[in-house]
Amino acid sequence: MYLEQIKNTAEYIKKQFAFSPEIGIILGTGLGGLVKEIEILHTIPYEKIPNMPVSTVEGHSGKLIFGNLGGKKVLAMQGRFHYYEGYEMRQVVFPVRMMKYLGIKKLFVSNASGGVNPGFEIGDLMIITDHINLMPNPLIGKNENELGARFPDMSEAYDKNLIAKAKEIAKKNNIKVQQGVYVGLTGPTLETPAEYKYMRIIGGDTVGMSTVPEVIAAHQMGIPCFAMSIITDVGVEGKIVKVTHEDVQRVAEKTEPKMTLIMKELVKGL
Repeated sequence: MYLEQIKNTAEYIKKQFAFSPEIGIILGTGLGGLVKEIEILHTIPYEKIPNMPVSTVEGHSGKLIFGNLGGKKVLAMQGRFHYYEGYEMRQVVFPVRMMKYLGIKKLFVSNASGGVNPGFEIGDLMIITDHINLMPNPLIGKNENELGARFPDMSEAYDKNLIAKAKEIAKKNNIKVQQGVYVGLTGPTLETPAEYKYMRIIGGDTVGMSTVPEVIAAHQMGIPCFAMSIITDVGVEGKIVKVTHEDVQRVAEKTEPKMTLIMKELVKGL
């Protein structure tokens, strides 16, 4: 049934618009600026797509964008889905599954997160090199062999080649980038000081409420992934201040042009 829904949705989209995307992009909180760089050919609001969840979070506008970026055909999700919105994990990763059936060969993901590495500052950009998943795993349940292995190897969840290229682009453009481990939590509460401390102890550099499920699903299907995070607040002892979702959006929007440049150049160089 689940696989059938994915295929039906992909078929519906193909009928609306003849387009074979090479790259899938998921635009997170306050990171919609990349859209301005895309030569948009077609958009479909989520509510018009059968079986598609609808985004309920401020800053996530909820539409699929088809177009050209850096000479490549891209399919961008403007607005993503989170487990904390009440969706099942299978729904959260549904769009990534569908993107595979529309033809994407690589997945680029962005997010906003809270830094727990004492060397990080608000507004820093971090290339995700690995993750720690503290959410329910999206692969729990009956395995559809057509989507990939029952027990996928996760030793290289984030593509080393794409990471190396992104670092080169950042260096060439004098953009400071951090790199590190993203801890995926359910949310929607921001973390307590004790939780921030725990995330650091277990090996995290930053914490967030997205990205990990999508990367797990994409990786199972054999799609190389690249992900970047904007550090919008810090959970380091002595630096913790009260943060609102609006604060997170503000910082993300300010840092967005740097991430946009890296993503655009990375796509162009593929």
